[in-house]
Order: sequence, then structure tokens, then C-alpha cells
Amino acid sequence: MTRRLPEPIEQRMATLFDVRLNPGDTPYSSQALVDALDGCDVLVSSITDRLDAELIAAIPKSVRLIAQFGNGFDNVDIEAAYAAGLTVTNTPSVLTEDTADMAMMLMLALPRRLVEGAQVLPAAGTWPGWSPTWMLGRRLRGKALGIVGMGRIGSAVAARARTFGLGIHYYSRNRRPPQLEDRLEATFHENLDEMLGTVDIVSLHTPLTRDTHHILSRERIGRMKPGAFLVNVSRPELIDEEALVDAISDGQLAGAALDVFENRNGISSRLLELARQHRIVLTAHMASATLEARIEMGETVIVNIRAFVDGHQPPHRVLPETRARA
Repeated sequence: MTRRLPEPIEQRMATLFDVRLNPGDTPYSSQALVDALDGCDVLVSSITDRLDAELIAAIPKSVRLIAQFGNGFDNVDIEAAYAAGLTVTNTPSVLTEDTADMAMMLMLALPRRLVEGAQVLPAAGTWPGWSPTWMLGRRLRGKALGIVGMGRIGSAVAARARTFGLGIHYYSRNRRPPQLEDRLEATFHENLDEMLGTVDIVSLHTPLTRDTHHILSRERIGRMKPGAFLVNVSRPELIDEEALVDAISDGQLAGAALDVFENRNGISSRLLELARQHRIVLTAHMASATLEARIEMGETVIVNIRAFVDGHQPPHRVLPETRARA
């Protein structure tokens, strides 16, 4: 296990399997991870482990399963793992409600300037009193929300947003069934560029694939409605981050709320400066950060491992894109 998991999960794993923990709970270097896997059958990985083709080639032959602790798995070279005869699993579904809650919270906090307002009193230590023009934000009801990726999480966000009076628009690889569209009063857009120019808030809920990398490119960010907001609780690579920073700095976009952001080389100083100016909201990858979700993720990891070692197909196996589509 490359990272520490909630105590009930570690205890249960220790009961079921011969477990090796990472007591420091800091990401392994590639060589340290390979060394730690000596004699192991299963690697319980997380999003902080970069399992590229080179590392997968160096994994000891005893390892037969990579059981990812997380819904996302773009840290794993799935094609290289498949070619090496390794089974890869993840933990989908259990994060849906908590992630949708987080997206909705950010959607509320951003136009209503919640983070900025919550810091005023602690920072100043005093308050002159209410004013008719102080801390004015923007109303949510009546605005148009554009969801990119209407899967489980996107649909859950749409249901919450509809309750707050937002009009629902969406772009997805596949159109959703009529009964879902009717229930959410959702409008499907075949063209993402067209949708971006008509909605007031864009919320990203699509997995990271070859097709979705920088799905919000500089050109597409430029097509967004002037004064629009962006929310991302999915993957940082979906956005051209520099282009987003430019669009907010130039006043084209009103702001963004990001639970994920580029951090391999340290968080962008420009992004941090916008946060200090209260033009964006940054949260530290908290979308699935509930005790309940993390325990359910661990239980799903256990189910995948148990099924695999018992000779069955794990219920949450991940396949390369071409084979998955086939």
C-alpha cells in the first residue's frame, strides 16, 4: 500500500492479507516503489503514484494486480500494464455524491464571494457594519450551467443545480436518455464550442483521456461567455491552465473554482496570486475528502483484490481505451 488509508480499512486489509504499509505516507520515488514491491502480489496505488511504462516494466514479476485507490487512474499507463499482463482496477461510483456536493459548494461560493467574505472579519478583527454596496456577488438562480461530461457525477451535479434554479445544458460523448433529460430539463449540445458561448458557468466532469486532454484549450476558453465562471473538480489536465489564468487576469472570465490544478512542478505562482486577489477559489483536492467516501473506496479496493486472488474477474477492472470501447 503506497499511502496510508483510513484505519478501519488498514485493519481489515491486515486481517485478510499480508500487508506492507508506507508508514511515512509520502509518495514513493520510482525506485523506492519498485524496491518495496519485491515479493508482493498486489500494488495498492493512488493518484500520487506515477506508474508509467518504464516503471511498469521494472515492477517485479510477482505483482499481478494494480488496485488503484481512487476513481481516476490517469497516473497509470493502462496500455503498458495490459501489455505486461497486469490487471488494473479502480474504485468508481463511491465518490459520486461527495464530488457532486463539492462541485455545488464551489458553484455557490464562487459568484457569492464566500471565501473572500469569510476572511474579512478574522483578518480585520473588526467590521464597520452592513452597507448596501458591500461584497456584492452574483445571483445563481436563472443562470445557465454547462456541464462537460454527463456521467454519474455530472448528472448528480445537474440534479443539485436544478434545485438552485440553474438551467442545465450539457455536452457529452453520448447523449443521455430522454427520461434523464426530461427530469433535469437538460439541453444537449452536440458542439462544445457552441455550448461554451451560451452558458454562465462551466463545470467539468469528464475523465482524462487522449480526447479530453486540454478539452478547454486556449481557443475554447476564448469562446466562453464574457464574465462566465469555471468549476473543475475532475482532472487538472482538462484545462490549459496558463490560458485560464490569462483569461481571468484579462477580465474575460469572472473567475474559477478549482479543486484540482497542475502541481507537478509546484502550484503556479500566477494561480496563487489570483487566489490571493480573491479572483479564483482554490481547494486542495477535497472533492472526495469525506471519511465515508475514503472508507467506501478502501472497501472497493478490498473487493477487487479478494475477487482477483480468488480467481474471479474483479468487478472494477480498467481496460485500455480501445478495448474498453470494443
